[in-house]
Amino acid sequence: MPEKEDPKNKKKWYILDGSHVQLLIVLIVAILFYVGLNHFSVVTVRINQFMGVLSPFIVGFAIAYLLNTPMCFFERKVFPNHRFKRGLSILLVYVLAFAVVAILLGLIVPQVVQSVKDLAGNMQGYLTSLDQMVQDLTEKFDLDSDAINDVFGNFQNMISNMTAKAAEALPQLLDVGFAIGSGVISGITALISSIYMLAGKDRLVPQLKKLLYATVSKRRSDWLLGVCGQANRVFVGFINGKIIDSAIIGVLCFILCAIFQIPYPMLVSVTVGVTNVIPFFGPIIGAIPCLFILVIVDPWAALRFFALVIGLQQFDGNILGPKILGDSTGLSAIWVLISIVTCGGLFGFPGMILGVPTFAVLYALVREWVNKRLKAKKIDGNGKPLEEQPQTPPDKE
Repeated sequence: MPEKEDPKNKKKWYILDGSHVQLLIVLIVAILFYVGLNHFSVVTVRINQFMGVLSPFIVGFAIAYLLNTPMCFFERKVFPNHRFKRGLSILLVYVLAFAVVAILLGLIVPQVVQSVKDLAGNMQGYLTSLDQMVQDLTEKFDLDSDAINDVFGNFQNMISNMTAKAAEALPQLLDVGFAIGSGVISGITALISSIYMLAGKDRLVPQLKKLLYATVSKRRSDWLLGVCGQANRVFVGFINGKIIDSAIIGVLCFILCAIFQIPYPMLVSVTVGVTNVIPFFGPIIGAIPCLFILVIVDPWAALRFFALVIGLQQFDGNILGPKILGDSTGLSAIWVLISIVTCGGLFGFPGMILGVPTFAVLYALVREWVNKRLKAKKIDGNGKPLEEQPQTPPDKE
């Protein structure tokens, strides 16, 4: 008969539990971080190559994300009972999107380019007239002519260089051959991927949920899905609302510029409308270059434009913005300012736009965590004990 194995001599096989897996992940991340710091330039090049490959799909996701809201509206309101409501909604939303792009390229952009060319061509005459006006004011009010001439000379050089570079750059950027040669394949890939994302979102989202529940515990999966849902609501409400708000402000600015006879109304209105997408700082960022241009062209028109921008900013901040955006972020003014400055410094113009909704989601998560911790400690925000709610006895029959 074979001898029985001694349990003490039997080999023990250890299976990694959750804590060991977490420690292993932390160790791997630490090693990768150390290697990345020692080979930072190589890692940066590889990351840029990887992002270059993924950039068409990232752009496609951005397009699909922006068009998802109107597509869902068409599904619910225009084709609610149609058999091919998804396909018809996608077709309609892309037709409208192409129509908007065609209007921008056919009507607005050529006028902006022509305004920049005219401004650059007439810049010397504008500067001569402004110089004469400054000399007249200096003699009339007996001002220090040397200091004023130095400041005005620097201002002239700066404006001349800016307008010359803008006049040279805009036709190249809008040249069809340049656009085709630089990224037609990426553009087509982004467009096709956005269509596939919209058409297959009912299959893609459940697949991602299934993968999440298969790899992460149910409690953490539910929490993560809740965070994603909250982030989606904040981003959709903020981005779509801000685009509509900026478009209305741009149209109002053009109408008012035409009424008050402000030069280059299309250029000024496009600048104000585009920069208005940036929260808090948008009107200021858009008004400063327009004021510089108008001071040269017509100082009195610059004063009228300054009053117009102040009125538009007050109308947008107190009436139009709250009506469209509501309280989509839930942030106070100081947190909006911090998010714009921080994210704008790190990620540039996209960071200034997306920083506010991103910070709003993080703010909501931190607030939820703080409230849970305070509730667990049975204290309020001032450190005082929470008053226990008296239990109401059940009603006697």
